[in-house]
Amino acid sequence: MAFPTHAKYLVIGAGIHGLSTAWHLAENLRKSGKGGGKDVLVIDKAGIAAGASGIACGVIRNNYFQPAMRRLMAHSVSVWESDPEAFSFHPVGYMQISPEVMHEDVAQIARQQKEIGYDSQFIEGEKDCTTYMKGLLDDWQAEGITSVLHEKKGGYANNTKSIYGLAKKAEAEGVRIMTGVKVIGFEKDNAGAVKAAVTDRGTIACDHVIVGVGPWVKQIWDMLDLPKDIDIKGRDGQTHRGVPMWVYWSLQEGTLGVDPKLQRTNDGKMPPVIHVDTDAPLVSDVDGSLITDKLWGIYYKPDFNFGGIQGGAMPYKIETPADEVAVDPYGPDSPDFIVGDDFAHMWCSALAFCQKRFEGQIPKYKKEPSGGIGCFTADSFPVFDSFCENVYVIADSNHGYKMIGVGKLVADDIMGHASDLLEPFRFSRFAAGRLHPVSHSPFPWS
Repeated sequence: MAFPTHAKYLVIGAGIHGLSTAWHLAENLRKSGKGGGKDVLVIDKAGIAAGASGIACGVIRNNYFQPAMRRLMAHSVSVWESDPEAFSFHPVGYMQISPEVMHEDVAQIARQQKEIGYDSQFIEGEKDCTTYMKGLLDDWQAEGITSVLHEKKGGYANNTKSIYGLAKKAEAEGVRIMTGVKVIGFEKDNAGAVKAAVTDRGTIACDHVIVGVGPWVKQIWDMLDLPKDIDIKGRDGQTHRGVPMWVYWSLQEGTLGVDPKLQRTNDGKMPPVIHVDTDAPLVSDVDGSLITDKLWGIYYKPDFNFGGIQGGAMPYKIETPADEVAVDPYGPDSPDFIVGDDFAHMWCSALAFCQKRFEGQIPKYKKEPSGGIGCFTADSFPVFDSFCENVYVIADSNHGYKMIGVGKLVADDIMGHASDLLEPFRFSRFAAGRLHPVSHSPFPWS
């Protein structure tokens, strides 16, 4: 492909959001008679699925305390279900297993899932929860559990395969995808609209820009001269000034290198994705020493793509200034790209806490690149909005991979058909105080 000098719609990022938006935008243009895929160009500094989307855990769930997130995820699950083969989607379901301190939060999620018609089953009480879990996995032994929310929809997808599935759909609509093209700046007109993207291979004039770069969003944000600090009206009615727009968290994930078939249900089937939060003390599976007596959580699933039992635990906030982290937040030279022995010890011990079959398995933990660094907004929830007159920013705040449906909503938004699903995620919510509620979960994105 010759280097393009113009694109009506320039999409930056060949991951879950960039490719999903490009596919749906091309489809919208064709159906409306206003153009087609030839008007849409996707560029990426590396390659398709080369960033966060390509190493994502792949969990797809609706387990959110925030009603707006829950509605958005119900939409995204329907997109995953629309072509499971193309998206390498495994609809095994998802379980949120929680202690008493989270009981009412999860009960509220269960009630509201029922209200929107999202299929799930809610079990309450320690005895009934234990019985339910042992009926599914006979070696279940987690303590301190008083509620189980079993989502019958959702599950997980194989990361790289799903992104290439999106690329294939976009290309079938005529979308051009060019890799190895890095954006290094923008040219604006007198009104502040972007008229061209400057790349390391040349300048591309454009009418519209869509930013879908995952954890690199701060770099593009800064190139657009958007605010580094913002004002937020808090739940107390007070305005907090000069709050950093971006915060980085180290994502703790890894793989236990056992046969994925080790994790089967009592009837020999593949189990749901399991997420356990508990305030029961966690002790080492190696020497019995106390790891933590605070609220903690993990998630895990058997995954043939990763070659074992794959999952993660609570992330931790990076205190390094965001400007320094943003140089390459997901690069292999990042000190947080490979999680350390502390995570392996904690996570494998937590697996053993949950199920007897994982006792003594810590030597099989795979020491390989996993996790990475996530770029979060000031309130840890996404921003989907227009800036600089003609730039649409998809800032997923690390909720990204599971939100395959955002691309369709953004494409509709760009074409003038805004969805109310996106309204709670506008940038204006910060100044207006329209913040999302937060739960008692140990995870910042819940």
